[in-house]
Amino acid sequence: MGSTESEPQPGLRRVEDALRLIKDHDSLHYLRVVHNLERVWVHLIPGALGQYDPSLGTCVLDERFVLSETTTLERIASTIVHEATHARLDKWGIRYVEKERSRIEAICLRRELNFAARLPGSDSFREEIASKLEWYAGNNDYFTDVNFRERDDQGNVETLRHLGTPDWLISFLMRMVRRRRLRASAPPRS
Repeated sequence: MGSTESEPQPGLRRVEDALRLIKDHDSLHYLRVVHNLERVWVHLIPGALGQYDPSLGTCVLDERFVLSETTTLERIASTIVHEATHARLDKWGIRYVEKERSRIEAICLRRELNFAARLPGSDSFREEIASKLEWYAGNNDYFTDVNFRERDDQGNVETLRHLGTPDWLISFLMRMVRRRRLRASAPPRS
């Protein structure tokens, strides 16, 4: 495990507790986490609570999510199970491309539901996951490259604000990003 937090690393302690929760209540999912992930990192992630980084075999959890007083250990554990499922699918050669995203997310959410069913007193938590699964099924456009890019942009802005970056600099940086994208998408000059 790793973190960019300063000492005493409360995020890592919460991740350790979440991993213990998985191990204590669902040995199969715990084995899948251990088998499919090289490590779990706590770091700032623009626009996501967690993500799987296939180049490092890593589940990365957003430190704001992990450290939030409203985030339960069950939610952290469920997110780890979700990202470990991404890792497992990736190892099977199932790539996270636009046309497959809705299907992949449904698989990952069903793994979360399966895990949550093993937790005592998890009825409302399971309902929350089931509701998300149902919403995703009816909103496939949520997973388009364009919408991903928009959420990434918004997440980058929120992360920069979290780090104390002045709004004028954020605006400048986002204009530069948009210009680069326009140039990259423009037809080649003859």
